[in-house]
Amino acid sequence: MLEQTLRVAAIGLSLASFGLAAQAFGEESPACADRDPLRRAYFGDTHIHTALSFDANSQDTRNRPRDAYRFARGEEMGIQPYDGDGQPTRFIRLDRPLDFVALSDHAEFLGEMNICNTPGTWSYWHPICFAHRNIPTAGIMAFGFRGLVDKERWGFCGDDDEACLGKAAESWAEVIAAAEEANDTSAACSFTSFVGYEWTASVGEGQNLHRNVIFRSAAVPALPASWIETPSAVDLWDRLEADCVKGIPGCDALTIPHNSNLSGGLIFQSATAATEEPPGPMEKDEAERRSRWEPLVEIMQHKGSSECDSRLPVWQGDELCGFEKLPYDRFGSKQSSLVEAQQAPASSYVRWALGEGLRIQDRLGSNPFHFGVIASTDTHIAAPGLTAEQGHPGHGGAGRMSAWSAADPGGFSDDLEYGPGGLAVLWAEENSREALFGAMQRREAYATSGTRPRVRFFGGWSYPETLCEAPDAIARGYAEGVPMGSDLGSRPEDQSGGPRFFVSALRDPGTAKDAGAPLERIQIIKGRLADGEIEETVLTVAGGDNGAGVDLHSCERTGEGASSLCTVWQDPDFDPAAPAFYYARVVENPSCRWSQYTCNAAGVRCEDPATVTEALAGCCAEDHRPVIRERAWTSPIWFSP
Repeated sequence: MLEQTLRVAAIGLSLASFGLAAQAFGEESPACADRDPLRRAYFGDTHIHTALSFDANSQDTRNRPRDAYRFARGEEMGIQPYDGDGQPTRFIRLDRPLDFVALSDHAEFLGEMNICNTPGTWSYWHPICFAHRNIPTAGIMAFGFRGLVDKERWGFCGDDDEACLGKAAESWAEVIAAAEEANDTSAACSFTSFVGYEWTASVGEGQNLHRNVIFRSAAVPALPASWIETPSAVDLWDRLEADCVKGIPGCDALTIPHNSNLSGGLIFQSATAATEEPPGPMEKDEAERRSRWEPLVEIMQHKGSSECDSRLPVWQGDELCGFEKLPYDRFGSKQSSLVEAQQAPASSYVRWALGEGLRIQDRLGSNPFHFGVIASTDTHIAAPGLTAEQGHPGHGGAGRMSAWSAADPGGFSDDLEYGPGGLAVLWAEENSREALFGAMQRREAYATSGTRPRVRFFGGWSYPETLCEAPDAIARGYAEGVPMGSDLGSRPEDQSGGPRFFVSALRDPGTAKDAGAPLERIQIIKGRLADGEIEETVLTVAGGDNGAGVDLHSCERTGEGASSLCTVWQDPDFDPAAPAFYYARVVENPSCRWSQYTCNAAGVRCEDPATVTEALAGCCAEDHRPVIRERAWTSPIWFSP
């Protein structure tokens, strides 16, 4: 009865709040006027926290879902710190609006945040609520440990947690309503918003098993299933299957694992994991379900990249695996001196999972890690798509709160190991929920570290070497092969040799604020299963070392680069008996990292100690990374014998 009541309340509040009728729940909208059968690249962010999330709320984020959508569409937004009159003291705006957004506020504590921030009830003055509002670190710890570790709610939630669940329904209705308001269902199709949330599973010493849940439409369950109620990812899929796919007409969803670099090696183990102990071997049923529910994985966000790690022996030969790495493998190492920092194992990285997927497929006949890749920000200041290095304000979350207060004047806006994050890119016929969700499901997606190059990647058996020059190259890419995220078919009997890959990249056109960096190279990364072991090869197939650099004092880029790169590459070492994956990595010329822009703006010159303040000593630290090589990663293309 409570479930039904909450669903009715959520639907009623979401529709009544802005006068929308039944169209919100799956009725067809007009076809987009700007539709391309060969598909276009749409840039977005699927990982955004607003004031509804307990950790963002503790850090004085006051912008809510509607504010986040307005920001994504190009409006200016004020952010913390706030002055004595409650006015923001910093203002941000995107250089370029986004095409789509899926907000991901934590399902955990939606109701508690509503209660703790609504005056007029006794619960508002509960000690935990008081701590949350006035002692941010204590508030985060109080909710985090009790809810995410002990998986219990505080007493003010009432019998059977009904008070908190009821208030969570109000907040969930706000999420739905804001998404429906922002979604452009006219023929212009200027912006797409998805209803979504984050399922925040954290085990052991803060090992991250988080997933973002994205719904196809506004036909959604009454409440988001949280980590407190669903103790493993398998339980989450069970709940989504029952409450969404089978329980509500027109409801569909997918889940996106994120931040695998902070999972302590667990996120690519069996999804039955509910403790810090690795579970048993994956079974076929789970492998099949995982491939269905998780068509994408987040390879980059503001807490670093999760492709691979050149500090590990397996990837020491790939220098580009050293990109945006963290010095610890779980949140506990950062947040507590009691948890010793450890090097993240190979099993925390996406490239390892792609290889492991081949092994499991060989054993079970199904690949659980048959996923494409995206990136996002994981912003905790309600600022989707804010990925520019220059002027980065810090995204919060596990990052630096003191930089937003008078206690830390003139310092960095975030912890040095963090960055602005990345973007998700989907190839779709139009900018609509149906088309973009379809792109996610078929994995025709790629990730960028925050810039906006346009990257195509196709695989086939008969692409001509001259395809890059053909006016109908993209049409032939689809007609004669498959796009990123797909499986190659069997080699035709009249063909010999390995598969051919058509890959092209156009540089980020830039903005008035930043012209963007030229392209340096395209690489193809191949992994194949041979005698039970994964063999990896990294090959530069277009462009290469061009001697480009960046002046660290002015941040002016130096040297030449390419505005476009394109090639058709054939695998010279193909084994038709060995399963394999291939993906492309596109690398831009070097540019200044956000932290170096901060150092320069403050006049820091490491050769002159008088210019180095205590707050900016990190500018001259041995482990400071002043230069970044922005990049894009495509979803893989797989070959199975």
